[in-house]
Amino acid sequence: MLGNALLLAFGQLARNRVRAALTSLGVLIGVAAVISMLSLGRGATRAVNEDLEAFGQNLLFVIPGDVRGPGRGAGAKPFTDSDVDAVRAQLAHTAAVAPTGSSGTIAVYGDASWTTTVTGITPDYLTAMRWDIESGRTFEDGELLAGADVCLLGRTVVNELFGAEPPLDRQVRLDKLSCRVVGVLAPKGESTFGSDQDDFVLVPLRTFQRRIAGTTDIGFVVVSLEDGADTAQAKSDLEALFRQRRHIRPGADDDFQVRDMAEMISTLQRIASVLTGFLAAIAAVSLLVGGIGIMNIMLVSVTERTREIGIRLAIGARAKDVLVQFLVEAMVLSGFGGVLGVLLGVLLSWVGSQILDVPLVVEAQVVGVALVFSATIGVLFGYFPARHAARLHPIEALRYE
Repeated sequence: MLGNALLLAFGQLARNRVRAALTSLGVLIGVAAVISMLSLGRGATRAVNEDLEAFGQNLLFVIPGDVRGPGRGAGAKPFTDSDVDAVRAQLAHTAAVAPTGSSGTIAVYGDASWTTTVTGITPDYLTAMRWDIESGRTFEDGELLAGADVCLLGRTVVNELFGAEPPLDRQVRLDKLSCRVVGVLAPKGESTFGSDQDDFVLVPLRTFQRRIAGTTDIGFVVVSLEDGADTAQAKSDLEALFRQRRHIRPGADDDFQVRDMAEMISTLQRIASVLTGFLAAIAAVSLLVGGIGIMNIMLVSVTERTREIGIRLAIGARAKDVLVQFLVEAMVLSGFGGVLGVLLGVLLSWVGSQILDVPLVVEAQVVGVALVFSATIGVLFGYFPARHAARLHPIEALRYE
Protein backbone atom coordinates (compact mmCIF):
# COMPACT_ATOMS: atom_id res chain seq x y z
CA MET A 1 0.00 0.00 0.00
CA LEU A 2 2.78 2.41 0.88
CA GLY A 3 4.54 1.73 -2.42
CA ASN A 4 1.40 2.49 -4.39
CA ALA A 5 0.87 5.64 -2.32
CA LEU A 6 4.41 6.79 -3.17
CA LEU A 7 3.86 6.18 -6.89
CA LEU A 8 0.57 8.09 -6.79
CA ALA A 9 2.20 10.92 -4.83
CA PHE A 10 5.11 11.31 -7.26
CA GLY A 11 2.72 11.13 -10.21
CA GLN A 12 0.47 13.82 -8.78
CA LEU A 13 3.37 16.11 -7.89
CA ALA A 14 4.91 15.60 -11.35
CA ARG A 15 1.70 16.88 -12.91
CA ASN A 16 1.93 20.06 -10.81
CA ARG A 17 5.68 20.66 -10.77
CA VAL A 18 5.62 24.42 -10.28
CA ARG A 19 3.08 24.28 -7.46
CA ALA A 20 4.96 21.44 -5.77
CA ALA A 21 8.25 23.35 -6.03
CA LEU A 22 6.76 26.53 -4.59
CA THR A 23 5.14 24.57 -1.78
CA SER A 24 8.42 22.88 -0.88
CA LEU A 25 10.21 26.24 -0.97
CA GLY A 26 8.98 27.20 2.49
CA VAL A 27 10.40 24.02 4.07
CA LEU A 28 13.58 24.37 2.01
CA ILE A 29 14.21 27.89 3.30
CA GLY A 30 13.39 26.86 6.86
CA VAL A 31 15.76 23.89 6.91
CA ALA A 32 18.52 25.91 5.21
CA ALA A 33 18.09 28.75 7.71
CA VAL A 34 18.20 26.44 10.75
CA ILE A 35 21.33 24.60 9.54
CA SER A 36 23.19 27.75 8.48
CA MET A 37 22.34 29.69 11.66
CA LEU A 38 23.35 26.83 13.96
CA SER A 39 26.50 26.11 11.97
CA LEU A 40 27.63 29.73 11.87
CA GLY A 41 26.78 30.20 15.54
CA ARG A 42 28.82 27.19 16.57
CA GLY A 43 31.63 28.15 14.21
CA ALA A 44 31.79 31.60 15.79
CA THR A 45 31.76 30.02 19.26
CA ARG A 46 34.65 27.76 18.32
CA ALA A 47 36.62 30.69 16.88
CA VAL A 48 36.15 32.72 20.07
CA ASN A 49 37.19 29.76 22.22
CA GLU A 50 40.29 29.17 20.10
CA ASP A 51 41.29 32.82 20.40
CA LEU A 52 40.88 32.84 24.17
CA GLU A 53 42.43 29.43 24.70
CA ALA A 54 45.46 30.52 22.68
CA PHE A 55 46.37 32.55 25.77
CA GLY A 56 45.61 29.62 28.04
CA GLN A 57 42.78 29.17 30.52
CA ASN A 58 45.16 29.54 33.46
CA LEU A 59 45.73 33.30 33.11
CA LEU A 60 44.82 35.98 35.62
CA PHE A 61 45.09 39.73 34.95
CA VAL A 62 45.41 42.12 37.90
CA ILE A 63 44.52 45.69 36.91
CA PRO A 64 44.34 48.86 39.05
CA GLY A 65 40.96 50.54 39.20
CA ASP A 66 37.32 49.48 39.46
CA VAL A 67 35.26 49.47 36.24
CA ARG A 68 31.85 49.02 37.93
CA GLY A 69 30.95 52.65 37.32
CA PRO A 70 32.01 55.66 35.24
CA GLY A 71 35.29 57.07 36.48
CA ARG A 72 35.66 54.46 39.21
CA GLY A 73 39.17 53.57 37.98
CA ALA A 74 40.40 57.16 37.78
CA GLY A 75 43.19 57.90 40.22
CA ALA A 76 43.54 54.29 41.40
CA LYS A 77 46.91 53.61 42.99
CA PRO A 78 49.23 51.78 40.57
CA PHE A 79 51.10 48.62 41.45
CA THR A 80 54.73 48.53 42.56
CA ASP A 81 57.66 46.11 42.36
CA SER A 82 56.94 45.03 45.94
CA ASP A 83 53.40 44.02 44.92
CA VAL A 84 54.83 41.79 42.20
CA ASP A 85 57.36 40.28 44.62
CA ALA A 86 54.53 39.54 47.06
CA VAL A 87 52.56 37.71 44.34
CA ARG A 88 55.62 35.60 43.46
CA ALA A 89 56.26 34.78 47.12
CA GLN A 90 52.73 34.17 48.40
CA LEU A 91 50.60 32.91 45.50
CA ALA A 92 50.81 29.14 45.03
CA HIS A 93 51.18 27.28 41.72
CA THR A 94 52.40 30.22 39.63
CA ALA A 95 54.23 29.50 36.38
CA ALA A 96 54.98 33.14 35.52
CA VAL A 97 54.31 36.55 37.07
CA ALA A 98 54.77 39.37 34.58
CA PRO A 99 54.60 43.05 35.58
CA THR A 100 53.85 45.27 32.58
CA GLY A 101 53.15 48.82 31.51
CA SER A 102 51.59 49.99 28.26
CA SER A 103 50.79 53.17 26.36
CA GLY A 104 50.03 54.36 22.84
CA THR A 105 52.90 55.53 20.67
CA ILE A 106 53.94 56.36 17.11
CA ALA A 107 56.65 54.09 15.72
CA VAL A 108 58.85 55.72 13.07
CA TYR A 109 61.43 54.25 10.71
CA GLY A 110 62.76 56.39 7.89
CA ASP A 111 59.76 57.97 6.14
CA ALA A 112 57.30 55.37 7.49
CA SER A 113 55.27 55.80 10.68
CA TRP A 114 52.63 53.71 12.41
CA THR A 115 50.40 54.33 15.42
CA THR A 116 50.67 51.34 17.74
CA THR A 117 51.07 50.29 21.38
CA VAL A 118 54.35 50.02 23.28
CA THR A 119 54.43 47.62 26.23
CA GLY A 120 57.17 47.24 28.83
CA ILE A 121 57.71 43.60 29.77
CA THR A 122 59.87 41.06 31.52
CA PRO A 123 60.65 37.60 30.05
CA ASP A 124 57.76 36.12 32.04
CA TYR A 125 55.36 38.07 29.81
CA LEU A 126 56.33 36.07 26.71
CA THR A 127 55.92 32.84 28.71
CA ALA A 128 52.54 33.79 30.14
CA MET A 129 51.11 35.04 26.83
CA ARG A 130 52.63 32.18 24.82
CA TRP A 131 54.54 34.35 22.37
CA ASP A 132 57.23 32.74 20.20
CA ILE A 133 60.18 34.50 18.58
CA GLU A 134 60.01 34.23 14.79
CA SER A 135 63.40 35.82 14.10
CA GLY A 136 66.14 37.36 16.19
CA ARG A 137 66.15 36.92 19.95
CA THR A 138 64.44 38.01 23.13
CA PHE A 139 65.88 40.48 25.65
CA GLU A 140 69.08 39.55 27.47
CA ASP A 141 69.37 39.80 31.26
CA GLY A 142 71.77 42.76 31.04
CA GLU A 143 69.37 44.65 28.77
CA LEU A 144 66.49 44.05 31.18
CA LEU A 145 68.47 45.20 34.22
CA ALA A 146 69.97 48.25 32.53
CA GLY A 147 66.81 49.31 30.73
CA ALA A 148 68.53 49.13 27.35
CA ASP A 149 67.14 50.76 24.22
CA VAL A 150 66.08 47.53 22.48
CA CYS A 151 62.70 46.30 21.27
CA LEU A 152 60.71 43.40 19.86
CA LEU A 153 58.17 44.00 17.09
CA GLY A 154 54.87 42.39 16.17
CA ARG A 155 54.37 41.35 12.56
CA THR A 156 51.96 44.21 11.75
CA VAL A 157 54.47 46.85 12.85
CA VAL A 158 57.19 45.14 10.80
CA ASN A 159 54.99 45.15 7.70
CA GLU A 160 53.99 48.80 8.11
CA LEU A 161 57.47 50.16 8.82
CA PHE A 162 59.81 47.89 6.88
CA GLY A 163 57.78 46.12 4.22
CA ALA A 164 60.12 43.53 2.72
CA GLU A 165 63.23 45.04 4.35
CA PRO A 166 64.80 43.01 7.21
CA PRO A 167 64.02 44.77 10.52
CA LEU A 168 66.72 43.26 12.75
CA ASP A 169 69.33 45.71 14.07
CA ARG A 170 67.42 48.67 12.61
CA GLN A 171 66.65 51.72 14.76
CA VAL A 172 62.98 52.47 15.40
CA ARG A 173 61.89 55.68 17.10
CA LEU A 174 59.05 55.51 19.66
CA ASP A 175 58.23 59.15 20.39
CA LYS A 176 61.48 60.30 22.07
CA LEU A 177 62.98 56.80 22.46
CA SER A 178 65.15 55.32 19.71
CA CYS A 179 65.49 51.56 20.10
CA ARG A 180 67.25 48.80 18.21
CA VAL A 181 65.14 45.92 16.89
CA VAL A 182 66.49 42.64 18.28
CA GLY A 183 63.60 40.29 17.45
CA VAL A 184 60.27 39.77 15.69
CA LEU A 185 57.45 37.78 17.28
CA ALA A 186 55.58 35.02 15.45
CA PRO A 187 52.25 36.33 14.10
CA LYS A 188 48.90 35.37 15.63
CA GLY A 189 46.66 37.24 13.20
CA GLU A 190 43.36 38.96 13.82
CA SER A 191 41.22 37.79 16.71
CA THR A 192 37.55 36.88 16.38
CA PHE A 193 36.75 40.19 18.08
CA GLY A 194 38.38 42.04 15.17
CA SER A 195 41.51 43.24 17.01
CA ASP A 196 44.98 42.88 15.50
CA GLN A 197 47.02 40.69 17.85
CA ASP A 198 50.31 41.56 16.09
CA ASP A 199 50.14 45.35 16.35
CA PHE A 200 52.57 46.18 19.19
CA VAL A 201 56.13 47.00 20.21
CA LEU A 202 57.71 45.38 23.29
CA VAL A 203 60.55 46.97 25.28
CA PRO A 204 62.16 46.00 28.60
CA LEU A 205 59.98 47.09 31.53
CA ARG A 206 62.69 49.37 32.97
CA THR A 207 63.13 51.03 29.58
CA PHE A 208 59.39 51.71 29.45
CA GLN A 209 59.34 53.08 32.99
CA ARG A 210 62.36 55.37 32.60
CA ARG A 211 62.15 56.53 28.99
CA ILE A 212 58.42 56.45 28.18
CA ALA A 213 56.25 56.50 31.33
CA GLY A 214 58.70 58.48 33.47
CA THR A 215 57.67 56.55 36.61
CA THR A 216 58.41 53.25 38.31
CA ASP A 217 54.72 52.34 38.35
CA ILE A 218 53.43 49.00 37.01
CA GLY A 219 50.34 49.19 34.83
CA PHE A 220 49.04 45.66 35.36
CA VAL A 221 50.25 42.18 36.30
CA VAL A 222 49.79 39.00 34.26
CA VAL A 223 49.79 35.81 36.33
CA SER A 224 50.10 32.43 34.61
CA LEU A 225 49.27 29.40 36.76
CA GLU A 226 50.59 25.89 36.46
CA ASP A 227 48.52 23.38 34.47
CA GLY A 228 45.72 21.97 36.60
CA ALA A 229 45.79 24.82 39.13
CA ASP A 230 42.48 26.05 40.54
CA THR A 231 42.06 29.47 38.90
CA ALA A 232 39.04 30.36 41.05
CA GLN A 233 41.03 29.77 44.23
CA ALA A 234 44.01 31.67 42.82
CA LYS A 235 41.75 34.60 41.95
CA SER A 236 40.35 34.63 45.48
CA ASP A 237 43.88 34.49 46.94
CA LEU A 238 45.02 37.36 44.70
CA GLU A 239 42.07 39.51 45.74
CA ALA A 240 42.79 38.85 49.42
CA LEU A 241 46.50 39.61 48.94
CA PHE A 242 45.94 42.92 47.15
CA ARG A 243 43.22 44.02 49.57
CA GLN A 244 45.70 43.47 52.37
CA ARG A 245 48.56 45.25 50.60
CA ARG A 246 46.39 48.19 49.55
CA HIS A 247 44.87 48.51 53.05
CA ILE A 248 41.25 48.14 51.95
CA ARG A 249 38.88 47.96 54.92
CA PRO A 250 36.37 45.06 55.21
CA GLY A 251 33.22 45.91 53.28
CA ALA A 252 34.93 48.60 51.19
CA ASP A 253 35.09 48.30 47.40
CA ASP A 254 38.25 47.06 45.71
CA ASP A 255 40.35 49.64 43.84
CA PHE A 256 41.63 46.89 41.54
CA GLN A 257 40.20 43.99 39.54
CA VAL A 258 41.30 40.43 38.92
CA ARG A 259 40.14 38.97 35.59
CA ASP A 260 40.07 35.21 35.17
CA MET A 261 40.55 33.96 31.58
CA ALA A 262 38.75 30.67 32.31
CA GLU A 263 35.79 32.63 33.68
CA MET A 264 35.75 34.84 30.59
CA ILE A 265 35.76 31.77 28.32
CA SER A 266 32.86 30.21 30.24
CA THR A 267 30.84 33.43 30.09
CA LEU A 268 31.39 33.86 26.36
CA GLN A 269 30.44 30.23 25.75
CA ARG A 270 27.14 30.73 27.57
CA ILE A 271 26.41 33.93 25.65
CA ALA A 272 27.25 32.27 22.33
CA SER A 273 25.02 29.27 23.14
CA VAL A 274 22.07 31.53 23.99
CA LEU A 275 22.53 33.60 20.82
CA THR A 276 22.87 30.47 18.66
CA GLY A 277 19.68 29.01 20.13
CA PHE A 278 17.86 32.31 19.63
CA LEU A 279 18.92 32.50 15.97
CA ALA A 280 17.90 28.87 15.40
CA ALA A 281 14.49 29.51 16.99
CA ILE A 282 13.93 32.46 14.66
CA ALA A 283 14.98 30.35 11.67
CA ALA A 284 12.63 27.55 12.77
CA VAL A 285 9.67 29.89 12.39
CA SER A 286 10.12 29.68 8.62
CA LEU A 287 9.66 25.91 8.93
CA LEU A 288 6.28 26.47 10.51
CA VAL A 289 5.40 28.89 7.71
CA GLY A 290 6.43 26.21 5.21
CA GLY A 291 4.21 23.70 7.00
CA ILE A 292 1.22 26.03 6.78
CA GLY A 293 1.95 26.38 3.06
CA ILE A 294 1.87 22.60 2.68
CA MET A 295 -1.46 22.41 4.51
CA ASN A 296 -3.00 25.09 2.31
CA ILE A 297 -1.84 23.49 -0.92
CA MET A 298 -2.99 20.04 0.22
CA LEU A 299 -6.44 21.45 1.02
CA VAL A 300 -6.56 22.95 -2.47
CA SER A 301 -5.48 19.59 -3.89
CA VAL A 302 -8.24 17.78 -1.98
CA THR A 303 -10.81 20.22 -3.34
CA GLU A 304 -9.54 19.83 -6.91
CA ARG A 305 -9.53 16.03 -6.68
CA THR A 306 -12.86 15.55 -4.91
CA ARG A 307 -14.39 13.61 -7.82
CA GLU A 308 -11.24 11.42 -8.05
CA ILE A 309 -11.53 10.65 -4.34
CA GLY A 310 -15.22 9.81 -4.78
CA ILE A 311 -14.44 7.37 -7.61
CA ARG A 312 -11.73 5.66 -5.55
CA LEU A 313 -14.03 5.30 -2.57
CA ALA A 314 -16.90 4.06 -4.78
CA ILE A 315 -14.84 1.26 -6.32
CA GLY A 316 -13.66 -0.09 -2.98
CA ALA A 317 -10.82 2.09 -1.66
CA ARG A 318 -10.89 2.45 2.09
CA ALA A 319 -10.79 5.77 3.92
CA LYS A 320 -7.44 4.65 5.32
CA ASP A 321 -6.05 4.34 1.77
CA VAL A 322 -7.07 7.90 0.93
CA LEU A 323 -5.64 9.16 4.23
CA VAL A 324 -2.27 7.46 3.57
CA GLN A 325 -2.18 8.78 -0.03
CA PHE A 326 -2.51 12.43 0.97
CA LEU A 327 -0.21 12.04 3.98
CA VAL A 328 2.47 10.55 1.73
CA GLU A 329 2.07 13.45 -0.71
CA ALA A 330 2.56 15.94 2.12
CA MET A 331 5.62 14.05 3.40
CA VAL A 332 7.13 13.91 -0.09
CA LEU A 333 6.68 17.66 -0.43
CA SER A 334 8.31 18.38 2.94
CA GLY A 335 10.99 15.71 2.45
CA PHE A 336 11.94 17.11 -0.94
CA GLY A 337 12.20 20.57 0.55
CA GLY A 338 14.16 19.21 3.53
CA VAL A 339 16.82 17.46 1.41
CA LEU A 340 17.33 20.53 -0.79
CA GLY A 341 17.32 22.68 2.36
CA VAL A 342 20.19 20.63 3.82
CA LEU A 343 22.25 21.15 0.67
CA LEU A 344 21.49 24.88 0.63
CA GLY A 345 22.14 25.16 4.36
CA VAL A 346 25.59 23.56 4.04
CA LEU A 347 26.40 25.87 1.12
CA LEU A 348 25.27 28.96 3.05
CA SER A 349 27.27 27.79 6.07
CA TRP A 350 30.40 27.50 3.95
CA VAL A 351 29.88 30.92 2.36
CA GLY A 352 29.18 32.50 5.76
CA SER A 353 32.27 30.90 7.32
CA GLN A 354 34.41 32.33 4.52
CA ILE A 355 32.96 35.81 4.90
CA LEU A 356 33.10 35.85 8.72
CA ASP A 357 36.42 33.95 8.82
CA VAL A 358 35.17 31.36 11.30
CA PRO A 359 35.52 27.55 11.20
CA LEU A 360 32.93 25.60 9.21
CA VAL A 361 31.00 23.51 11.76
CA VAL A 362 28.20 21.41 10.22
CA GLU A 363 27.20 18.72 12.68
CA ALA A 364 25.47 15.53 11.52
CA GLN A 365 23.15 15.80 14.52
CA VAL A 366 21.90 19.22 13.37
CA VAL A 367 21.32 17.93 9.82
CA GLY A 368 19.45 14.90 11.15
CA VAL A 369 17.23 16.97 13.43
CA ALA A 370 16.42 19.36 10.57
CA LEU A 371 15.42 16.47 8.30
CA VAL A 372 13.29 14.81 10.98
CA PHE A 373 11.67 18.15 11.75
CA SER A 374 10.85 18.74 8.08
CA ALA A 375 9.27 15.26 7.81
CA THR A 376 7.31 15.90 10.99
CA ILE A 377 6.07 19.18 9.53
CA GLY A 378 4.75 17.21 6.54
CA VAL A 379 2.89 14.76 8.76
CA LEU A 380 1.44 17.35 11.13
CA PHE A 381 0.31 19.85 8.53
CA GLY A 382 -0.68 17.20 5.99
CA TYR A 383 -2.87 15.26 8.41
CA PHE A 384 -5.82 17.66 8.43
CA PRO A 385 -6.22 17.80 4.62
CA ALA A 386 -5.67 14.02 4.43
CA ARG A 387 -8.31 13.38 7.09
CA HIS A 388 -10.67 15.74 5.32
CA ALA A 389 -10.20 13.76 2.07
CA ALA A 390 -10.65 10.39 3.83
CA ARG A 391 -13.95 11.51 5.41
CA LEU A 392 -15.58 12.54 2.13
CA HIS A 393 -18.81 10.65 1.36
CA PRO A 394 -18.47 8.82 -1.99
CA ILE A 395 -21.86 10.01 -3.33
CA GLU A 396 -21.28 13.65 -2.36
CA ALA A 397 -17.74 13.51 -3.79
CA LEU A 398 -19.04 12.15 -7.12
CA ARG A 399 -21.64 14.94 -7.31
CA TYR A 400 -18.98 17.65 -6.68
CA GLU A 401 -18.55 20.08 -9.57
